[in-house]
Formats: sequence, structure tokens, C-alpha cells
Amino acid sequence: MTFDELKEKDSQYICSTYGRYPLAISRGEGCRLYDLDGKEYIDLLAGIAVVNLGHSRPELLETINEQYKKLVHVSNLFYQEEGVALAEKLTATCGADKVFFCNSGAEANEAAIKLARRYMRTVAERDAYEIITLEGSFHGRTMATMTATGQAHFSKHYQPLPRGFKSVPFGDLEAMANAIGPQTAGVLIEVIQGEGGIRPLSEEYLLGLEQLCLERDVLFMIDEVQTGMCRTGKFWAHQEFGLAPDIFTTAKPLANGLPMGAMFATIEAAQGFEPGSHATTFGAGALMAAVASKVVDIMLEDDLAARAAEVGDYAQSLFRGLQDKYPSKIAEVRGRGLMLAIELTHDGADIWKALLDKGFILNLTKGNVLRMLPPLVIEKRDLELFALALDGILAS
Repeated sequence: MTFDELKEKDSQYICSTYGRYPLAISRGEGCRLYDLDGKEYIDLLAGIAVVNLGHSRPELLETINEQYKKLVHVSNLFYQEEGVALAEKLTATCGADKVFFCNSGAEANEAAIKLARRYMRTVAERDAYEIITLEGSFHGRTMATMTATGQAHFSKHYQPLPRGFKSVPFGDLEAMANAIGPQTAGVLIEVIQGEGGIRPLSEEYLLGLEQLCLERDVLFMIDEVQTGMCRTGKFWAHQEFGLAPDIFTTAKPLANGLPMGAMFATIEAAQGFEPGSHATTFGAGALMAAVASKVVDIMLEDDLAARAAEVGDYAQSLFRGLQDKYPSKIAEVRGRGLMLAIELTHDGADIWKALLDKGFILNLTKGNVLRMLPPLVIEKRDLELFALALDGILAS
């Protein structure tokens, strides 16, 4: 099938909810993707921070084959060793005690919101239900998580929206302090806003917010759907600052491309759930759990958190060199680990398209931010090639 034929059939049969790139991917290997004509691309997006171990990882293929022969799905009505083994491995990487498995980041954040509200009413015995987020945040596409998202354009035309959500200015601790009230159940933030343009919160703000939540007796919740699992230089981004969230979430990289999410909670916060209070059909099915368990093993054995920190620092040095060379065209270079952004001083659509034509797949967000979330196994040489390509485009 040609690209034009595929595009036409896509338009005919699939709901128009995506502004797709002018590209069809036929296969992937490591940090390379190939289109229908066999053209090679360096993948600097990893399926939006999903395929952290690269494409077609042999160990994962072996795990899938072995587990598929054994057991794929029986539902959460049964005890399953694959899910328990995964939960044990994951809780060993953080300060959480309990895990709820699901299928996506939106579901993980939905579970966090439900747990916060139910904890307040059944354990804390307070009529507190409000969730406070930050402007510029992104927490998902369900009705609740879309409402929690601090960008109004995502919820346009979906009114009436669920009650009990508000957003306050990014990085403004005083605004947060003023917003928290008797009806506040929890505060939900991203350590680094991803879709919002790779915007890191300061250490001062994060530590101050954690203390504020403690003082006001509200749940401190962190969305690690994009930042989690080694991407920022620690296994979890909040560990960079010694934070101890009551609840946090992840999803994207958990099963390296298979749909899986997780919500973590302390043993105290987890009391908000009991049998029947929340559920999902596919969460932690045997196949998904086995693959995710192998993903965790590889990340720890290969110390991909340290690698992300080292390679990310090198990438930022390359990009800052370009900023020094083109100060009128590059406004800022920012990020942590392999969660990187080059903010342009002007609309970036033409530059993004030129990079795609040269064989580099990345994301353009906010109209002028080149967002990079490459596989954690990316080589420095690939980043050098990208920097050379961008240099040539900016020069022209």
C-alpha cells in the first residue's frame, strides 16, 4: 500500500481525532524507524516517551512469546503471580507501598483522583473533593483528567465539565496556598510539564509545595506518566528532590509500547480503596505484567537512569552551543535527563518539517518548542547528527 492510499483509507475508516504527521511507519529497530519506502529516521520521540528501551527489543519479544504460551488474561477476579511480581519490583524503586494497575496514564490519573476523594470521605472523614493542578499541565483525556488539565483548549466544547477542579499559576506557591481550602482533597502536579513544553518546576517550589500539603493536610500527588522510569536521570523524577508523594502515577514507558499504567500510593492513602471501589478489566493482565516486569529488570540492570542523566547533559551542551550561535532564533534550552526542549523565538513548524525531511522524528509543542523524548538507549552520535542538521537548517 502506498502512503497516499493509506492516508485515504485512514480518512475513510478512522475518526478524525489526530493531526497526523505526513509519515507512515512500517517498522522499527532500536532507535531507528522506517517508513513505507524504507527511508530511515532517527527516533527522538519514542512514541511520546513510551518506547524507552527502543523498538523491537529482543528480550521483550522473548518474554511476550513465553508468556503468551502460558497465560494472557483471566481478569482481576483471580490472584496472579505476574502482577504481584511486578508490584513488588516497582514498589522497591520508590517510597510507595501499594499499586493499582490499569491501561493508560489517563486511567492512572483518574484512579489517583478517585482515591484522593474517597480517602478524604472514608478515612479522613472530611467532605473534601477538590483537586488543584497547575496552569499548563496535562493529565489526560477522560472527562475528569481533561478537566484537571490546566489548558482550557483541551476541554473546549465538552461542557458541562465535572465539578471540583481548579488550576493555579505555574510555580506560584502563594497562589497555591491561597487556593487550598477546606474542600481540597489533593494537589496534582508534574515535576516537569511535558505537553506544556518541558517546563521544570524549581526545587524550591516542589519542596515548598510538599510542606504546604503536609501543613494543610491534603494529599500530595505527582503525575509521572511522562517523567517516570529513568527518563529524567532518576528512576522517578520526584526522587531528584527527595519528595515523598502520597500518590503518584505512571504509564507511558511501563511496558515499552504495550498499554499499561499504574497508580502508586502510600499504605495510608491506599486505605481509601476497598474491594469494589475501583476496577479495570485489563489492568495487570499476565502478558502486560510480565513484559513490564522485564522492562523494570532491564532498566535497573543497565542503570538507564544514570545513562539518561549523562546523555541528556551531553545533548543539552550541544543544544546550548546552538543557542550561543543563534541567539535570535533559540530562546531557551531546557529539560532534565532525556526529556529535552529547544524553545525557538518564532513559530517552529517549518523547522520541525525540515528536520522530519532530513530523517529526525520529534515533536513540536506550543507551536515553537522542539520536544525530544528519545529512547533511553539513544547514542550520543545520533544527538550529534540531530544538532548538525538543526544547525544547517537554522543557518539557512
